[in-house]
Amino acid sequence: MSFKYVAQLPSPKEIIEQYPLASEYTALKKRRDQMIADVLSGKSDKFLVIIGPCSADNEDAVCDYISRLAKVNDKVNDKLILIPRIYTNKPRTTGEGYKGIFSQPDPEKKPDFTAGLIAMRKMHIRAIQESGLTAADEMLYPDNWGYVEDILSYVAIGARSVEDQQHRLTVSGFDVASGMKNPTSGDFSVMLNSVYAAQHPHSFTYRGYEVETTGNPLAHTVLRGAVNKHGRSLPNYHYEDLDTLMNLYAERDLLNPACVIDANHNNSNKQYLQQVRIVKEVLHSRRLNPDIRNLVKGVMIESYIEEGCQPVGGGTYGKSITDPCLGWEDSERLLYDIADLC
Repeated sequence: MSFKYVAQLPSPKEIIEQYPLASEYTALKKRRDQMIADVLSGKSDKFLVIIGPCSADNEDAVCDYISRLAKVNDKVNDKLILIPRIYTNKPRTTGEGYKGIFSQPDPEKKPDFTAGLIAMRKMHIRAIQESGLTAADEMLYPDNWGYVEDILSYVAIGARSVEDQQHRLTVSGFDVASGMKNPTSGDFSVMLNSVYAAQHPHSFTYRGYEVETTGNPLAHTVLRGAVNKHGRSLPNYHYEDLDTLMNLYAERDLLNPACVIDANHNNSNKQYLQQVRIVKEVLHSRRLNPDIRNLVKGVMIESYIEEGCQPVGGGTYGKSITDPCLGWEDSERLLYDIADLC
């Protein structure tokens, strides 16, 4: 056989029973979820900022970063909702490289998925306990939802996953805000079709069961830039792009038209310092046009304690081992600027 079945993984129920979330934090998550939902539905004019490391590879450094974020949140929460990025699964274009703490709880060792499930959940819970902030994660593997559904307040579906049927159908069963990114081709219609699918009810098979979902009205678009046929980055955060997306939304029967701008990836050509300029341009576009202001509900920023990136085993505390990130000082300054400009 081509598959070697290495081990049976614990079920979501088993992991949650072993590492439960205390009731006080369950109530906190419920409040945070509603705050985010109110932004996406237009009931609140606060602005979402989904910010943090490209990949959450080290629990101590991630929780240190998020505790810093919590102190800023206390000062800007009248205008912003800060949602930490705790991305525990890392998509790899070629299949090579570090795939996230779920796969490798120790980036320098071989994969251990049972230990990874535990590390993933423990880190999310510790972050909530120490910061009072519930987080975002990327749902690279739809089957993982059950392990984190009680602790996440935001889910991202990546550019390589957004066209996948199982991702779209699984999101239709989520009860939290879910951002569907444009595919690497940049096709807006693909992204909007994924939102449509996620917002509607479905019947399908999931983790060995026949399931039914009711649809997720909080599914929305995320613009992250694209790649042309020559492999060059094409940004899609400019005023004209936002105006086009707004008009395409108007042509479709979709709930809660909303967009979040990913300031890194192909929008910045992975030039991480450009995120500062990009975010400010997006905020300028919102000020120019009230309709764009109503559409653009937030930004995504890749940020960590130390700027840039390093190879696995590089040894610098709080520095990305995947894509390069803004350092803390630049990130903190940008967060205050966003609050002033909103």
